[in-house]
Amino acid sequence: MSSVDLPLVCVVPHGETAWTVTGQHTGRSDIPLTARGEEQARALGARLREMRVDHVLINPLQRARRTCELAGFGGIATVDADLAEWDYGEYEGRRTAEIRADQPTRRLFEDGCPNGESAADVGAVPTV
Repeated sequence: MSSVDLPLVCVVPHGETAWTVTGQHTGRSDIPLTARGEEQARALGARLREMRVDHVLINPLQRARRTCELAGFGGIATVDADLAEWDYGEYEGRRTAEIRADQPTRRLFEDGCPNGESAADVGAVPTV
């Protein structure tokens, strides 16, 4: 088997949202794309157009679905709930600086989120 025969996996983030602009933690909130985010999704489609794409998996949120549609892969996409974004719990919609002002020693990716997920939760293999 040559390297040309090996499958290629691309992990693609969704386009810009209002909260990515402001630096707010965005996990499970169903925030739509901004106009710039929609432009980014279209540009992604242009970059990937020459690739042979067999499978597209997306998380259930509208920003992921819309990115996929605008990139031209909506017709072959499958929503996979296991791809849901991090559950930030009480930190959802907050900025890191705000969290650190309340809890200066807290490390989000080490300590997890109150009423949300820890890094171990996010990395756990789903049970069937």
